[in-house]
Amino acid sequence: MTFKDLHLDAKILKAVAEQNYTTPTPIQEKTIPLVVDGIDVIGCAQTGTGKTAAFALPILNRLIPQQNALKGNKKIKALIVSPTRELAIQIEENFKTYSTYTNLRTTSIYGGMAMDPQIDILTKGVDVLVATPGRLLDLHKRDLINLDFIQVLVLDEADMMLDMGFIDDVKKIAKLCPSQRQTLLFSATMPPKIESLANELLNEPERVSVSVISSAAKTISQELYLVPKPKKIELCLHLLRNDLRGNIIIFRRTKFGVDKLEETLLKNKYKVDTIHGDKTQAARTKALNKFKNNDVNILIATDVAARGIDIPNLDIVINFDLPNIPEGYVHRIGRTGRAGKEGRALSFCSADEKPYLKDIQQLIGKLIPVEENHPYPLDPKAKPEVHKKQGSKYKKGRKSEASKAKKKRWY
Repeated sequence: MTFKDLHLDAKILKAVAEQNYTTPTPIQEKTIPLVVDGIDVIGCAQTGTGKTAAFALPILNRLIPQQNALKGNKKIKALIVSPTRELAIQIEENFKTYSTYTNLRTTSIYGGMAMDPQIDILTKGVDVLVATPGRLLDLHKRDLINLDFIQVLVLDEADMMLDMGFIDDVKKIAKLCPSQRQTLLFSATMPPKIESLANELLNEPERVSVSVISSAAKTISQELYLVPKPKKIELCLHLLRNDLRGNIIIFRRTKFGVDKLEETLLKNKYKVDTIHGDKTQAARTKALNKFKNNDVNILIATDVAARGIDIPNLDIVINFDLPNIPEGYVHRIGRTGRAGKEGRALSFCSADEKPYLKDIQQLIGKLIPVEENHPYPLDPKAKPEVHKKQGSKYKKGRKSEASKAKKKRWY
């Protein structure tokens, strides 16, 4: 099958051809005809499957016949709700690329940036709006957004919106849109709360699933390093010096961890930048662009900040900290090894992370090969570190002095 077989408008096909798209991905092949026919869709697809085009192309195809009739009176006719700013920007860019030869307008709105420029664009009129929940509801309260003309509502990365606490906001947004609309929901996983949300908001939807979330691309080489937690940074430096080349993204669980690792790598003269929730949107966008333009070759990120962003030609993923949610592992490593290319995924596991490792290996249905040839092996008998509560230092000091006194008496 080719894109021509999907009966899309010639203007869209021209833009698609210029992106060197020839054969639709499975999610595109299954979803586009359903969306063209106006059917609600639940799509289970993970990052890197071509999901955005699966809903963007048929939405644009639907709106093209309306562009001349409504010229000069543009109302928002398609709304895509996205959990993160980075993903919203990426979706906006894709819509603009696919609509190059049309008069359709797309913009995105999100927090972390000044409202006035976003309001100015909305005032001029847009056909497609990509928005994060908070900023969308904020502008709607101020009567700056009218959702009365929405024909298609897309909820992208629904499971991530659940994780981030946006589900109530999503329900509010759906109620603000016309009841007679087409609704598309995409999610990498389908936990019970997302199933419930889909049943509440969608009308007799068709289900499309192209891959199981527990699967990882066969082109990704997975490696496990058992290492004491205090030695993780030394192991990371050792591998960067002796083994790892190319574009690398390193995942850490916390923003503090991201900043700490960045400081160490910068001191060791590595070209590195970071993205996490405490950074301004401008700083995050700048860091991502530097990485894409090869100004830096190492990007350190938290899951929330990085999920959904598209990083082409990524060679290596390092799980500096194992994710505490096993599906996060598949999301992370799935950023490399795309489109048939080879990729590497390295995971550092300390004693206290072994329960996470067990869950991950259970999810993916296999053991991750252990790499034993490194200078910081974990003692097989090592027990998880216990983080003592503040104030225990005094007791520890007393015990230490008592121990010294006891030794003195013995000798």
